[in-house]
Amino acid sequence: MPGKNLDPSSSPRALLGAELRVARERAGMSQSELGEPLFVSGSFIGQLEAGTRRMHIDFARQIDDILGTNGFFTRNCGAAAKSKYPDHFAAAAEAEALATAIRQYAPQIIPGLLQTEAYARAVFRAYQPTATEEAVDELVSNRLARAAVIAEPTTPMLWCVLDEAVLRRSGDAPAILAGALRHIARLIQSHRIIVQVLPFSAGFHAGLDGSLKLMSFDDAPPLAYVDGIGMGQLFDDPATVTRYTLTYDLITANALSPRESLALIESVAEDYEHDQHV
Repeated sequence: MPGKNLDPSSSPRALLGAELRVARERAGMSQSELGEPLFVSGSFIGQLEAGTRRMHIDFARQIDDILGTNGFFTRNCGAAAKSKYPDHFAAAAEAEALATAIRQYAPQIIPGLLQTEAYARAVFRAYQPTATEEAVDELVSNRLARAAVIAEPTTPMLWCVLDEAVLRRSGDAPAILAGALRHIARLIQSHRIIVQVLPFSAGFHAGLDGSLKLMSFDDAPPLAYVDGIGMGQLFDDPATVTRYTLTYDLITANALSPRESLALIESVAEDYEHDQHV
């Protein structure tokens, strides 16, 4: 059975998931059989094992009891649960880092993975106008660290649909938005990401309720994430993920083509650059 504690510096969630798989298989249980007394699906157990889901302390205690692992998961749950992100987003952010494909609809702001430092700083300052510079610096640093996943040449596949409102919200800082849009254009031109713009002319559409992120994995079921102000929810139920996938497909059906989207992004960026010199 698992014995010594995990090293927190070595992807503790992934290590904990690997130990869970070993302990479950040693006990001769399927993922569904382990999930039944925990009142979760076999898919949920699979996500714990793959490291795309966080193991909460209550689950850890029950797993130790069921698998006879002598408190191993209870002891190590704390290290695996630590996150630099808000509670409502932590699980989604950590799953995002493991995803092989991410599809996202952004109705209001540029998605975090595509933000520049200046844009991220402006967003966080708007969210927290009285925060210290040190606090904002930390938030920006964490966001830019997330964006490192697209430094890889091919994985994850990132496909974003930006509402036209995202392109038009410059406020009194057109230079910041111009720089952010140029950054997105460069990523498109280098064939690293796919971006479509959902124009105002689309009228009513399937994404009016808010933002949506879909994540796919090589060795775990897909996830859907929706969020709002200070809140977010991660879904693994297959029927729910299927419904949100249809929502995303309907959004893309109403969006401009990637080529038309790039032209619009560059045009808007040029307009904001011109505004700076008028």
